[in-house]
Amino acid sequence: MIAEETVGMERHQVLPDLASLRALLRDCAREELLPRFADVRRQVKPDGSLVTEADIAMQRRMQQELTRRWPRYAFLGEEMSAVEHERLAALSEPGLWCLDPLDGTSNYAAGVPFFAVSLALLVRGRPEIGLVYDPVRDECFTAQRGAGAWLNDTALRARAMGLELRRSLAVVDFKRLDSRLAQELVAHPPYGSQRNFGSSSLEWCWLADGRFHLTLHGGQKLWDYAAGSLILAEAGGSAQTLDGQEVFALGLKPRSVVAALDPELFRAWRDCLAKVRETPG
Repeated sequence: MIAEETVGMERHQVLPDLASLRALLRDCAREELLPRFADVRRQVKPDGSLVTEADIAMQRRMQQELTRRWPRYAFLGEEMSAVEHERLAALSEPGLWCLDPLDGTSNYAAGVPFFAVSLALLVRGRPEIGLVYDPVRDECFTAQRGAGAWLNDTALRARAMGLELRRSLAVVDFKRLDSRLAQELVAHPPYGSQRNFGSSSLEWCWLADGRFHLTLHGGQKLWDYAAGSLILAEAGGSAQTLDGQEVFALGLKPRSVVAALDPELFRAWRDCLAKVRETPG
């Protein structure tokens, strides 16, 4: 059930075993999400995003299971209140589960089979474990800090693609970008082709597996990037904000994302965006 891992330089902490978490996530998603897929009641939240009964059921189930098995950790779920988010995001000891019970709710409610469950364990202000599970494809992406990343039982590793920026496939979320940057990318795209799939956590993982080459997002929440950023990093990929900072930050303010798996492509993408932003409008 558990395995001992080093967390930090000065002490040890017993962390949950990835295999146990993977099995739990798989069972809960297949029982709570798949039966409701494309046949679910939905509501609009104050921020304009959708929430469905599946979001609520999955969060409730995961909170119960995680609290029962690992009661020492606090729990933060996307569908909690803003007051609870603020209180929990300030916690650092002994650890905090961060869950997005259904990332890609709009896809899910419309019957588009691109959505996932994202779970991270944050210890001392950084992700130590990350899992993203796609129940439609039965694909579970996992990572543990310093120990690598996997797709099911296959290790994920960065590799040089020898691909020019102008030949790359980019996933770009335009609606959260600065309007001038968005307009410039539309008018003069530096990449070969562009997509937007609608599930941030799963996009991190598809990038880590080399299914596309670049990503750009104007503002992800903690539960969007907590697990996925660790998975990409452990696969050998690179990511930063548009301002050159580390993407992960323990807080509720949205963070922009510039990322790629190939290191040379990442540098080209980062430099291209910096040049566009620095050019007077």
